[in-house]
Amino acid sequence: MTTQHLIDQIKTKKSFLTVGLDVDLNKIPKHLLDLEDPIFEFNKAIIDATHDLCVAYKPNIAFFEAYGIKGWMALQKTMHYLHTTYPEIFTIADAKRGDIGNTSTMYAKAFFEDLEFDSVTVAPYMGKDSVEPFLAFENKHTIMLALTSNEGAFDFQTIKVDGKELYKRVLETAKTWKNSQNLMYVVGATKAEYFTEIRKIVPDSFLLVPGVGAQGGSLSEVCKYGMNAQIGLLINSSRGIIYASNGVDFASRARQEALKMQQEMAQIMALHLIK
Repeated sequence: MTTQHLIDQIKTKKSFLTVGLDVDLNKIPKHLLDLEDPIFEFNKAIIDATHDLCVAYKPNIAFFEAYGIKGWMALQKTMHYLHTTYPEIFTIADAKRGDIGNTSTMYAKAFFEDLEFDSVTVAPYMGKDSVEPFLAFENKHTIMLALTSNEGAFDFQTIKVDGKELYKRVLETAKTWKNSQNLMYVVGATKAEYFTEIRKIVPDSFLLVPGVGAQGGSLSEVCKYGMNAQIGLLINSSRGIIYASNGVDFASRARQEALKMQQEMAQIMALHLIK
């Protein structure tokens, strides 16, 4: 999927919502546990209920790996369902991989070729030879951790090195890597005050923004400082949507929460005269 395809979908749906699929068998409705594949059935119901309100789904790979082969098979089925039923949807493997050389290449093949994800999240700590293997795949996107929303982000990411915060050096260095035009970046919503500085370095790139909702991030603040002429944002919500209810009405309640976010996004786009 090209960046332009993603932009077109945002404008058509008047939404830049990403729904995170963090499937925990301890949290999904109990009646699904009697089914042969409760993880897939949960995902399918959420997708069917929200696909017209969002532009992307982000399976959190750890929540599938935790259930072994059954979890991996549920992920494969989820991806196949998305590809065949809603092919316009952008898909993000939230895997946060980061290794060097052939190992990164194999991670990239697993997500881009086998599972056919459009993008994958990666950690940049090991430098360019851990990220460039992902960037080599045509029409695929590598979403690099830049400034995250967790408490521990301040342990390293905002430390100054020769007078400049480390996350800024990471962004500036990544722009010099081969095929860096395929990069997107993770920036946490709870760091809204940093978006202005980030946009000075990567004005045109898409930013994947977790932390709106359950983690306390403000959609309006993120958009105020982080939006560019093409929107340039993918706002992720996971728990606030998929676990809006743990009863038989879980899918319809998920839709209600997704609709609230989509409507707020449509209003923001109208104010910014983005059509």
